[in-house]
Amino acid sequence: MPATAAASRAGLPVLEAASLVRDYGPVRAVNHVSFRLGAGEFLSVFGPNGAGKTSLLRLLAGGLRPTSGEVRVSGIPLTVGDRAARARIGILSHLSFLYGRLTARENLRFYGRLHGLGDLDSRVPDRLADVGLERYADSPVDTLSRGTVQRLAVARALLHDPGIVLLDEPYTGLDAYAGAMLQELLSALKEGGRTVVMVTHNLGRGLELADRVAIQVRGSFVFEAERADLDAAGLERSYRRAVEGRA
Repeated sequence: MPATAAASRAGLPVLEAASLVRDYGPVRAVNHVSFRLGAGEFLSVFGPNGAGKTSLLRLLAGGLRPTSGEVRVSGIPLTVGDRAARARIGILSHLSFLYGRLTARENLRFYGRLHGLGDLDSRVPDRLADVGLERYADSPVDTLSRGTVQRLAVARALLHDPGIVLLDEPYTGLDAYAGAMLQELLSALKEGGRTVVMVTHNLGRGLELADRVAIQVRGSFVFEAERADLDAAGLERSYRRAVEGRA
C-alpha cells in the first residue's frame, strides 16, 4: 500500500485531521476535530444522530471541503478533487453503491474501470475470494441477501487496494450472522496494515475492533481514549455522560 509504506518510511501519520471545521450555514457539523493515525491503526468514532460523524468521514475522504483546517494523507494536504490522494482511500457504508441488475463480478469490474485498474481479470476474482463470494460471482446483486451485499461492498471498497479505509455505519440493517461475518472482514483490515476510521452506533463491535475510540457530540470530539484503557462498561458510561453533556 503506497500511502502506508511512504508514511511509515517518513515517520508521518498515514491519516491526519488538523483542526477540521465544517459549517453548513449557521450550523457547525464538525468542530475543530484533530487526530493522527499511523499504519494499521483503527479509530472507532461513536456518537448520536446529528453529531457530524458522516460529515467528518466525507471530509476525510476528500469529498467535502473543510470550512477551515485540513486533512493530510501521508503528510500531504488532501483537497477536493485530488484523484491521486483519493485513490488511496476506500469507503464503505450501509449504502452499498452497487448496481442491482449487475452481477457481483460486473459491479467490481465497473468500479475497477472507474479506478483505471488494468488487472481486473485477476483482481476481481481475488477480491471475491477475500470476502468468500466466489459462488455468487455471476449472481445479480438484487438477488443477494443484505449481508452478502455488504460483503460485496467490502470487496468494492478494497478493490483498488487502499491504505486508508473509511467505514460509515457498516452494520446498519445486518442480522447477527451477517454482522459477525462483517466483523471478521473488518478485523482483517487491521491485520493487513490498513488505517481505518469507522463511525458506528454499535459500541460493542466498535470497541472490539478499535485501537482508539472517540465520542463525537455536536461536531466535537468530547471524549478520546486508547482501547487498552477501556472496557465495554467504561465505554458505555463515558458515552452516556458525553451524550448527556457531562463529559
